[in-house]
Amino acid sequence: MFARWIPAAINTRPSEWSRAAIGMSLGTLLSVWLCGQVFGMDVAMHLIGPLGASAVLLFAVSSGALAQPWSILGGYLCAGVVALLVAHVLGRTLGSACLAAGTALMLMCWLRCLHPPAGALALLMVVADPATIALDWKALAPVMLSAATLLLSALVYNNLTRIRYPKRPAEPVSRVPADHPPVDSQAITAQDLKAALADLEAFFDVTPEDLEQLIHASERHAKRRSIGEVFGNKA
Repeated sequence: MFARWIPAAINTRPSEWSRAAIGMSLGTLLSVWLCGQVFGMDVAMHLIGPLGASAVLLFAVSSGALAQPWSILGGYLCAGVVALLVAHVLGRTLGSACLAAGTALMLMCWLRCLHPPAGALALLMVVADPATIALDWKALAPVMLSAATLLLSALVYNNLTRIRYPKRPAEPVSRVPADHPPVDSQAITAQDLKAALADLEAFFDVTPEDLEQLIHASERHAKRRSIGEVFGNKA
């Protein structure tokens, strides 16, 4: 039972950790600094928590579905609108803050812009500091300015460091006409993976196309290993 708590190995190099850490630091610094220059440092510092969490996604796991541009922009917008609406109707209490976070989650799922740090943003926008409360509905401006600045930083930094961002839609690896079934009828395709993901009924930060590419890459490595073992035994 306790073995399940042991974390799996991270399949990235230390150089990638350093690249992501530098990008996160610079991106968060720029977004908070710019927001502070326009709306005051009190408002900007109130948003630093969600921005730091978003920076982890945008710089460290930029290939994930939760880190794409529509996820952060749409997620922050949903969280901000819902939080301010709940605050006006139900007041600024712990209960209303939690309700705003849950409602924002449902809205983000419906609009396909799920972004976990937006849940923290919804909480903070309800239980806000006096400077943010004074802005009322104008508080959406610093939220979106910070999100847009962080996104722009990720676009520039990731591509300059040879990490393609945003992620382009992956094309299916296997392109077999419908009237010509594959030789191996049990070969896994993107359609099979979509059906499997639907059966699991859970959130997975990966696309069926990515899974298909991973499976095909694993198959290639398995074939190379098998061929190497055959020739090694003959030798």
